[in-house]
Amino acid sequence: MPNLASPRCDATVAWAALRGHHEAHGREFDLRQAFADDPMRFDRFGLQAPEVFADLSKNRWDELTRRLLVELAEDCHLAARRDAMLAGDPINTTEGRAVLHTALRAPRGAGPFSTDVHDVLDRMLAYAERIRAEAGAAYTDIVNIGIGGSDLGPRMAAIALQPYCHPGLRLHFVSNVDGHDITPLLQGLKPERTLFVVASKTFTTQETMSNAEVAREWFVANGGKDTARHFVGVTTNLKAAAEFGITDTFGFWDWVGGRYSLWSAIGLPLAIAIGADAFRTFLDGAHAMDKHFAQAPLLQNLPVQLGLLDVWYRNFHGFTSRSIAPYHQGLARLPAYLQQLEMESNGKGVDSDGRTLPFGTSPVVWGEPGTNGQHAYFQMLHQGTDVVPVEFIAVKRPSHGHADLHTKLLANCLAQSQALMQGKTSAEAATEKAPTASQTLDRTVLARHRSFPGNRPSTTLLLETLNPRSLGALIALYEHRVFTSGAIWGINSFDQWGVELGKALCNQLLPRFTSGDSTGLDGSTAGLLARLRG
Repeated sequence: MPNLASPRCDATVAWAALRGHHEAHGREFDLRQAFADDPMRFDRFGLQAPEVFADLSKNRWDELTRRLLVELAEDCHLAARRDAMLAGDPINTTEGRAVLHTALRAPRGAGPFSTDVHDVLDRMLAYAERIRAEAGAAYTDIVNIGIGGSDLGPRMAAIALQPYCHPGLRLHFVSNVDGHDITPLLQGLKPERTLFVVASKTFTTQETMSNAEVAREWFVANGGKDTARHFVGVTTNLKAAAEFGITDTFGFWDWVGGRYSLWSAIGLPLAIAIGADAFRTFLDGAHAMDKHFAQAPLLQNLPVQLGLLDVWYRNFHGFTSRSIAPYHQGLARLPAYLQQLEMESNGKGVDSDGRTLPFGTSPVVWGEPGTNGQHAYFQMLHQGTDVVPVEFIAVKRPSHGHADLHTKLLANCLAQSQALMQGKTSAEAATEKAPTASQTLDRTVLARHRSFPGNRPSTTLLLETLNPRSLGALIALYEHRVFTSGAIWGINSFDQWGVELGKALCNQLLPRFTSGDSTGLDGSTAGLLARLRG
């Protein structure tokens, strides 16, 4: 592994320059004035990457900001860190592992561990095609049992690519250990027509294995005859899978993190749904974005620019969250997927050397599909006290035939980003009629209620169409963006120790539900335990 030692971002010359630039120009930056001063701003701040065009012009930055951010990336050795990841160096230092999700979508011979990767991929896709060939006759329902990355990725992608899914197969996902998740699902299935995919690398994940046991009990109790034919494992623990009754298994490697595992055998339910050719196209789209990330200059590198913008907003403007607003129903689960991708990766409070960080890292990522969000939380985005950068995602061509609906959808998308930027003054509001307003309220008071501050930033990502290739590119774009901001902050984006404590405490509490022993518990936990047992 090359020497990647570099000063922490807050100790660089570029960081100090950005601090001064923010105080002098960034804090009071006005988007409306920026567009008035520069008729070419859209062209200057538009970036084209594989399958994705980004309009970055409605963000609170200028050319100097971008240059200083690139200097920050150079001071933090971003390019060297990127190259080390792509080469397979163990950049996940706390676990001594490489980070090679990019190898999972590289063509044969073009990435590390290529033979192993493509052997599993070919075998998995052959299995997927066999299941598809028996759709309707042997199988009508595919149930994926997993949690975290073993659920969020395949679930999100299957919804996004629904128009490409086999019409004779219904895809279902179970993740919550709450029995209210799996019970109603099982009630609508037939054992002889159902395939269960049990996705757990170790075959020990508590939530996944608990649900898998329930599924197997249901299968046997309802006349299921051949567990091996109706259960398949995505795991490396072949012994445990065999003891469960599973003979068909597909593994992956410790250099594949859970939230980056969609491209591996974890993608089996998606491969069954969309077929081998479409799944390979999905991988090709991601690989195209990998090449862009690896080769494009930093100023024209879309994942890098988005990651640097995130640093600018989080550490200099102090914006603590970002809202994702996909204007395509197929991307309904994308915000949930991105929550894990970004917050589990970059929600860290120490740097790679274990030093406490004096600055913020991951923002809170949240959102809902387009017009649904407009009638829910957009009120806060427009008139609330916090500035929340918004990320709009629009798709030019729909997969349905209702052109009028799609035009309305796109118009809403553009209108929201325009409204966030432009706002409305009290003087403008005072000239308007408001049919629902009180007729007795003072007009100047009413105008203040109906004014919008504006100057609220947004990014718009445009896809030509939502298909396997463009979805692959979009997901890879977000992965590399998260890597970029994490590298600037000097943190390890690829471990997730924060998940472990709750798991350990849960295992300690489970026997107490039987014994009732509350020795050593804090008063709150002991009191709640007693009430739950009573």
